[in-house]
Amino acid sequence: MFSCARHARSILLSSPTPRPTTCTPFASRLAHSSLIFSARLPRKATCADRTLSLRRRLKRSNFSLTRFSGLRTMGSLGPLDEPLRYPVVRRDESVVDDYHGVKVPDPYRWLEDPEAEETKEFVQQQVKLTESVLRQCDTRNKLREQITKLFDHPRYTAPFKRGNKYFYYHNTGLQAQDVLYVQDTLDGEPVVLLDPNGLSEDGTVSLSTLAVSEDAKYLAYGLSSSGSDWVTIKVMHVEDKRVESDTISWVKFSGISWTHDSKGFFYSRYPAPKEGENLDAGTETNLNLNNMVYYHILGTNQSEDILCWKDPDNPKHSFGAGITEDGKYLILDTSESCEPVNKVYYCDLHALPHGLEGYKGRQDLLPFVKLVDNFDAQYDVIANDDTLFTFLTNKNAPKYKLVRVDLKEPSVWTDVLPEAEKDVLESAVAVNVNQLIVSYLSDVKSVLQLRDLKTGSLLHPLPIDIGTVSEISARRKDSTIFIGFTSFLTPGIIYQCNLDGGSPDMTIFREIVVPGFDRAAFEVNQVFVHGNDGTQIPMFIVARKNLLKDGSHPCLLYAYGGFNISITPYFSVSRIVLVKNFDAIYCVANIRGGGEYGEEWHKAGSLSKKQNCFDDFISAAEFLVSSGYTQPTKLCIEGGSNGGLLIGACINQRPDLFGCALAHVGVMDMLRFHKFTIGHAWTSDFGCSDKEEEFHWLIKYSPLHNVRRPWEESSVKSSQYPSTILLTADHDDRVVPLHTLKFLATLQYVLCTSVEKSPQTNPIIGRIDCKAGHGAGRPTQKMMDEAADRYGFMAKVVGASWTD
Repeated sequence: MFSCARHARSILLSSPTPRPTTCTPFASRLAHSSLIFSARLPRKATCADRTLSLRRRLKRSNFSLTRFSGLRTMGSLGPLDEPLRYPVVRRDESVVDDYHGVKVPDPYRWLEDPEAEETKEFVQQQVKLTESVLRQCDTRNKLREQITKLFDHPRYTAPFKRGNKYFYYHNTGLQAQDVLYVQDTLDGEPVVLLDPNGLSEDGTVSLSTLAVSEDAKYLAYGLSSSGSDWVTIKVMHVEDKRVESDTISWVKFSGISWTHDSKGFFYSRYPAPKEGENLDAGTETNLNLNNMVYYHILGTNQSEDILCWKDPDNPKHSFGAGITEDGKYLILDTSESCEPVNKVYYCDLHALPHGLEGYKGRQDLLPFVKLVDNFDAQYDVIANDDTLFTFLTNKNAPKYKLVRVDLKEPSVWTDVLPEAEKDVLESAVAVNVNQLIVSYLSDVKSVLQLRDLKTGSLLHPLPIDIGTVSEISARRKDSTIFIGFTSFLTPGIIYQCNLDGGSPDMTIFREIVVPGFDRAAFEVNQVFVHGNDGTQIPMFIVARKNLLKDGSHPCLLYAYGGFNISITPYFSVSRIVLVKNFDAIYCVANIRGGGEYGEEWHKAGSLSKKQNCFDDFISAAEFLVSSGYTQPTKLCIEGGSNGGLLIGACINQRPDLFGCALAHVGVMDMLRFHKFTIGHAWTSDFGCSDKEEEFHWLIKYSPLHNVRRPWEESSVKSSQYPSTILLTADHDDRVVPLHTLKFLATLQYVLCTSVEKSPQTNPIIGRIDCKAGHGAGRPTQKMMDEAADRYGFMAKVVGASWTD
């Protein structure tokens, strides 16, 4: 019901489809689909040899002022055919910040203003530079053709039931956005209910969230433009598809939850930015503060919505509100950051003397009762029988457990399903009245079980292959449930599980088939890499069968490592193309900072221990080289969001270990990230430069502040950074583009334009997309084009040859 999203699907060549929501507890569990990231951990002294001293770093970045006034020609560019001409970009040496007595220059501060003409000129010059490089990538068009061919297959999500109707998403193959269908029975004729593809000519308007009323009479749905996190909610009559005039604006990080009388719904929003209606929503960098919960009554103007909750004393707090399945209680979830902790308040809607309508026009908030009033753990509602509630929690249980409390005795909590010794309890869904479907993560692979809701006792294991349970679609009243499954070699299976009999009857409801893909030609292995402090780091390796380990293969290594997000096996068309057509190896390292082994694994890669993430990733790369899978010149590393930070830090710390780097929408300025949009929520994983101790953590690895010239650190005078693409988008209001722009300008200056006859011949470029955001809602064509660009670049610079 209020499940915790712990899986990031960053950089996937698939479009995340919004699921029906009752409550979306904000940022700490907003992963995202593609939540920015998460990270953690203290810096070890053993890593000191990888970074310059603070004084040397700052001195090295303090170069003389230049103007944004021309192009600097480099020499021959290694794998590329033409010399590269970098823009010479203005540096404002007058911008120097004082962090607790340490002077830190920020010469590209002006790039933080996306509306400045100088910033726009910088972007245009970088776009031209990047296109000149991509034109030299001879497999780019072949990649686009093959990715398009394989991506052109029907895709479905598991159906969900509301009232007497079933709803699901379907994409015929190359549609820009998935289409919402409705049918009266599972065997009935499906009818298009909402097709986002008709809402814009270029497919950049996406359906980001939805909720169907209990009687299936109304659909409330949220639309996002150009990939922005901002959402506008509209309402449709399901029967005749008539769209009401109701329009709810300035919604962000919110679910939609209907009251059971279908008169209205709860949502959360932020105040409108100062620019108001003139704003190109998603391009601004203002902090998101003063979140509020409202109730909207159908047929009324948003200005008349009932303010249910706000907390002006804590402007950084964010709220999610959802109705329990029995329709009686409104649960208020409060988060202060991305840390997996929250407060829980409740309001008995049946006890309101004049109902919700009685609060219309009043100034007082709803009479919430505090059940959990501190940020000591995470609590997600699983089910309730009147006042008796079952929660999923990490309270004294870093691998999570189920507990129960009676609202009449709020101080008495009892365990229902104790914490497992090794496996992480990822989710629990109440089904078939008094049963639970629970999903565990065991060494980064899903395990599914049917358990008794009252006692937590195991009833039946549910058979699934090695891979990931991607969705469980059912409510407590349902005896038929649907389970989504995927893996590195399984595009997707939707299982139908009937619980009417004595034992579960599990059959394939739908299977997603990719024409031309033969899974028998490939294999997946999981290895455990020995980290530099003895920690065992799991890593999946996807390759052709009978791979010869002679170091000759191109290799793509991906990781995330933050915010308690687990990267589990999933299918990716673009990466299968790499393995099939370039004889490449594709690897996913489950480094610390993620949620793969619970909260302790997460904390081991955040805050003062963040360096552990980079060390783990570097250890994984060294393993791939030493074991004969690849060699440094053929090893490409990739990550997005928090994973983009990972890539930025690792090319600074070990530029010799990689031949190519792809950093998507990364957090690159670790001293100022908290000053923009929702960045303040990430301090739970990173820390904050406003605090002296935490500043010293951050300055040691911040990508922007640790760019160095490898040839000055090595006896090998030809040492250089790997060929690198930094990727961002103009409407990314999660990790705003300024991170990428400032890091790009710094890399090009320190390594290229400030040096006569620089040894840096590997290209350093940026791909800056338009009408796109952090990743969610991106149209199919944009995803395929980007994949062809970045992997075409990879193939060119690591010397990969195309084979049919």
